[in-house]
Amino acid sequence: MGRWQDMDLEELEEQYSPSRWSRRMDSESVIQAHIDVTTAALQERRRPGLLHIPCCTSPMEMGMGRSLTFIFLRTLLKVGDEHSDRGAEVMPMCLPVLCCAAFPVFVYIHGGYWQCLSKDASGFAAPALLSQGVAVVALGYDIAPKGHMDAMVLQVRRSLAFLVKQYHRIRGIYLCGHSAGAHLAAMVLSTDWTEFGVVPDIRGAVLALRSAGWSVSLLDLASVDHFDIIEKLSEETYVLTQVILNMIARS
Repeated sequence: MGRWQDMDLEELEEQYSPSRWSRRMDSESVIQAHIDVTTAALQERRRPGLLHIPCCTSPMEMGMGRSLTFIFLRTLLKVGDEHSDRGAEVMPMCLPVLCCAAFPVFVYIHGGYWQCLSKDASGFAAPALLSQGVAVVALGYDIAPKGHMDAMVLQVRRSLAFLVKQYHRIRGIYLCGHSAGAHLAAMVLSTDWTEFGVVPDIRGAVLALRSAGWSVSLLDLASVDHFDIIEKLSEETYVLTQVILNMIARS
């Protein structure tokens, strides 16, 4: 107790870093492995047999007449316009094939210590969820040093508001934030949506923080670390994947 008071800033940083506590590999290797896993999942979704539609704006346009079980549709939503002083934020979205009916949406906010990683490699959970009729969205934000904390929070809030305005058939939003993304997701849960002109129907969240005003359950997972706890969402049988699917089913 009190030993932290004797540490210099470099040692405190080392103690704070989640990568230091992985039992699978050393701190540098576990971060690279995490990047490799998410990037590999991104490349897997681009294999032959998957259909990519880059700029559709309506789920009705994409769902009609499609019947192949293992095809999903990918669209890029551009938040903002040429008159915005912030520029466009691009949001990848994967929709189940038959998306003319109402569908739940899983919104993932990546981690990376607010300084690295991106939305582009954040869709690794898509196959397991799409197969159950759940749409998947990866939110991005300007990481440091380009972005600062207030800007990051505003970006994820704006993106979620835009998503709701763009897609009127959403049947519940389910947030998932990893590491720094959990902080941003928690900030979303505390949003006063008055200024955004819409109130997203957020029905559940999986975070690494306590959220005031929400009913919270603690799930302690064994045999995983700070990184593969989220990487395994690509597996339909993974316990956390099942928790998310059951949360969606219950609501």
